[in-house]
Amino acid sequence: MIVCAGKKESFSFAQTMGIGLIQSAINMTRICLFDKPDFILFIGTAGSYGKYKIFDIVESRRSANLELSFLSGDSYTPIDNVLESENKMTRNDTIVNSSNYISQNFNLSKQFTAYEMDIENMEYFSIMQVAKEFEIPVAGIFIISNYTNKNAHEDFISNHSKCMELLTNYLEKNKIIKNVSRETNV
Repeated sequence: MIVCAGKKESFSFAQTMGIGLIQSAINMTRICLFDKPDFILFIGTAGSYGKYKIFDIVESRRSANLELSFLSGDSYTPIDNVLESENKMTRNDTIVNSSNYISQNFNLSKQFTAYEMDIENMEYFSIMQVAKEFEIPVAGIFIISNYTNKNAHEDFISNHSKCMELLTNYLEKNKIIKNVSRETNV
């Protein structure tokens, strides 16, 4: 099953889960309870902490939920906040960090790389957490739409259409999906 966030990041060939950690967890749980998939592939955009460039495509089977406040020593967590899927389909072990907030302080957010986190996506950690609970293999494929800096939102908006097209092309080229009409991806 291919899933995505939804709203602006909707694909005709993917089921939408909602934006952020909470909506995506609720909707992914609902699907797993009533029509459990054999495999979950999450697709979407991501912000780069500096290692990856705009329009790079990153595959991952690892995610984390680490907040900016942790980097400045202002918080801690008692939960297991790094997850890894058992699937071996992905070619990359980049850790995707998830939060309900989009980082805009590049000097602070690039410190995530010290924890082997190179990109951020709002939903991936919750998708992985639900998949783990239901013992479903999971992976993610992301396209970099912006850097985690003060222009994050503006860059996301200006790069979004091209990101959607390039990600769809990547999925077709790698035979994850069959050719789809581009008109339905807008």
